[in-house]
This record gives sequence, C-alpha cells and structure tokens, in this order.
Amino acid sequence: MGRLFGFSHLSAGLIAVLVGYSSSAAIVFQAATAAGAGPADITSWLLALGLGMGITCIGLSLYYRAPVLTAWSTPGAALLTTALVGVPMGEAIGAFIVASALITLCGVAGWFEAIMKHVPKSLAGGMLAGVLLRFGLNVFVSLGSQFGLVALMLVVYFAGRRLRSRYTVPLTFLAGLGWAAVSGLIHFDAVTVTLAQPVFTMPVFSIASAIGVGLPLFVVTMASQNVPGIAVLRANGYTTPVSPLISWTGLTGLVLAPFGGFSFNLAAITAAICMSPEADRDPQRRYLAAVCAGLFYIATGLLGATVASLFAALPKELIAAIAGIALFGTIGNSLAGALHHEGERDAALITFLVTASGLTFGGLGSAFWGLLLGIAVHRMRLNG
Repeated sequence: MGRLFGFSHLSAGLIAVLVGYSSSAAIVFQAATAAGAGPADITSWLLALGLGMGITCIGLSLYYRAPVLTAWSTPGAALLTTALVGVPMGEAIGAFIVASALITLCGVAGWFEAIMKHVPKSLAGGMLAGVLLRFGLNVFVSLGSQFGLVALMLVVYFAGRRLRSRYTVPLTFLAGLGWAAVSGLIHFDAVTVTLAQPVFTMPVFSIASAIGVGLPLFVVTMASQNVPGIAVLRANGYTTPVSPLISWTGLTGLVLAPFGGFSFNLAAITAAICMSPEADRDPQRRYLAAVCAGLFYIATGLLGATVASLFAALPKELIAAIAGIALFGTIGNSLAGALHHEGERDAALITFLVTASGLTFGGLGSAFWGLLLGIAVHRMRLNG
C-alpha cells in the first residue's frame, strides 16, 4: 500500500472529493427534496452516487492507467430542482433511467468520440482554464473574510513550490486545518456518524417525464459535464478512448437509478486536481490519485447523511482556498497551452472568455457555449 499510493495521491483524491461534495451536495439535496424524497431517500441517493462514482473512478482509472474521475451531474441536479417539482418519485426514477440509457447509447455508438475529434487541444485548454478560473479567483475573495487563514495557506504553498516539494498542496491543506482548529472555526459538534441504507424505488415510465425530465437531463449532462470532462483529459495529454468512458458512466446510471443515482458523467474540475503535478510529478502515476478519490467516494457514500454535516463543519473559506490553490498549476498550464499557437489564439481566447463568463442559455452552461463559439471562430479562420 505504501509503495503503491503516496501521500500526494491520497491528498489529491481527498481534496477532489472535498471540492466535489462541498460545491454541489446541497444541490443534490434540493433535487431529491423536489421529488418528494424523505431523509431515508436522500441518504439512499448519496449512497448510490458515492458508490457509483467510487466504483467507476477506481475501475476506469486502473484499467486505462489514466486519472479518470467521474462525478454526479451538477448542472443535472440543478435542473432537477425545478423539473422534478410535482413529479412522483417513481416517474423521476424512470426519467433517470431514460437519461442514462441515452448516455449509454451515445457511448456505444461512438457519436461523442466522433464529435470530440474536431476539438483542437488549444480550445480544450481554453475551456478548462475558463471553467477553473473562478476557483483561482475565490482564493483571493476568501482572503478578504479570513485573511489569516488564507494568507497562511498561500505562504505555505509558495514556500513549498520554491522548495519543489511534492507535498506542497497537502501541507497547505494541513496548515489551513491547523489554523482553523486553533481559531475555533471548525464545528465538529454538529457531526453525527450514520451508515446509509439503500432504498429501492420502482421506476415508472411516462412520456411526459421522459421528455420533460429525462431528455433535458441527458442533454445537460453530455454538454455541460462530459464535454469538459473529455477536454480536461485531452488538455492534460491523456488519450484515453472516449466511448467506453461514456458507456460505463451510462451503464452505472442504469443500475443505480432506482436507488437515487440520477446521472453519472466524467468530472472536469475535480479531475483537474488529480491530473495536476501536485498529485504526482509523473503523469503516468497520477491515475493513483483518481483511485484514491474513488475510495473516498465510496466511504462518503457509505456514510451518507454524515457527509453533509462534516463538510458544514469546515469553514467555507478553507474549502475555497484549498480548491483554488490545488488548481493553480492546472490553470497556468491550461492558459499556456491555449495561447501557445498564434493561429489558434483568437479561438482559444474566445473559448476561455465565454466559459469564464458563466453564460447560461437554453439550459446549457458556459463551457458548452464557450467551446461552440471557439470552434466557430476556429472554423472561420480555417475557411478564411
């Protein structure tokens, strides 16, 4: 175990899971509540999502020897908070199965991989930098409300970088935890440990729910999650085949939907943490960070509702700071790759700016529109 996993792998995996849950777990709670889920149902949703993400992270990363990180669909969860209002739980589960079936079909047929072949690496880098920019900016936003905490973390990080320590990010995280503990910013008294229990819901299929919930969930998941997820892999130099990744996330959704696993997809932001040099200097060994993330996902799924109280115990500035600091290197490398080729610079810049703007139109996020406009500018230059 010690020779296989390093401290940097464990810390990168933990931070990735920490960022993923802290940034969107509340949205999942809202989505489940919109469908009329009770406390037991919500716990089952978290169990299904944790197990699904964990198993796919571990299996795909070990098989392809690449840091393949999966996640629940955060834009999909946001969509469900309104789309599921008034929809019976059985019909909601049926809609989840429809969405996962479409994702599986898309992967098996190879349609998604065919589309991604037309995306230049510079545009992928621009989109990745745009997606991650707000995390970098949030470090300095947090500096305003918790100066001592964030300033200490920045000092530790840049000192570690100067010393070329491979443990820079974990040491930064530990320094932040130490400051927060001494300052009384961590409130563990509200944390309760409870094991999750699965709750099976018989799916009910209806045309209205399939069109009104299942189809939009499929489109949002593919456009706003899987596109950036593949872009992150490509921007970091991993040539993992796309179709099997999409297929397995879809199949996982088909199996776990009756327990609340509404959608699974490739991760982008959290995946970037596991693909960073801080996870491992050797790109060929960074898949171990994704495996560690998978183990943490399974643990958080088994603990179910405990997760929410645990993350709530930590100060939000600590979460924001470590997320941004862990992504500093990835943001810099993505910008460098995006703007390196002068002939593709305009298209990459448009992709970066639109993605960073947070534009949402037609239910699709800025990453989709940034990539679409970037490709359009790129094509105009080629045809010009």
